Amino acid sequence: MPSTDQPEPRRIGLLGGSFNPAHAGHREISIAARNRLGLDAVWWLVTPGNPLKDENVYALYDERLRQARQAADCPDIVVSDFERRHNLQYTVDTLERLQETNPNALFIWLMGADSLENFHRWKDWRRIAQLAPLAVFNRPGYGDAALNSEAGAALAAFRIDTAQAQSLINKVPPAWIFFDDADNPLSSTALRQKKDDSMETPDT
Repeated sequence: MPSTDQPEPRRIGLLGGSFNPAHAGHREISIAARNRLGLDAVWWLVTPGNPLKDENVYALYDERLRQARQAADCPDIVVSDFERRHNLQYTVDTLERLQETNPNALFIWLMGADSLENFHRWKDWRRIAQLAPLAVFNRPGYGDAALNSEAGAALAAFRIDTAQAQSLINKVPPAWIFFDDADNPLSSTALRQKKDDSMETPDT
């Protein structure tokens, strides 16, 4: 008789963003998530555009994608143009489509503390929290603001201890975790500013 055993679901962390540009902080969070949450892989979802950001600051999409693949430098990090291919802009829609197209996968949404601070501004943020567990990584100067934010306060009762990190992906959402010992200071905004400041007009 043929086996009826189903393969184990793949455990995938999702890190969305403009990656404008991708940097070592993205990689550090991804590797930490893989190790601490027991993930099989982390997918970087390079967005065509963020409704909360000025589109004029974006590098060309293919350039951001190329830089992200270079920065990832890890076989367990997959850089994806899923949102562009499916014409998606909002995280809630991306999560729903990913779950539809990957029925044998379990997802955790990864974000920095700065994103949690503004999470209540995301489209249907409560729905996002009901679709997948969240793993939040602290960043210098954002911890208290993130935990005391509108979303942080609303979801406080569903936060689990870091000692249970490996079980987060099996929790029925809403469920989330906050890694307060993650504090990489790098940001894409700061890197862009540094690059702009370093550009000088040559003498003529």
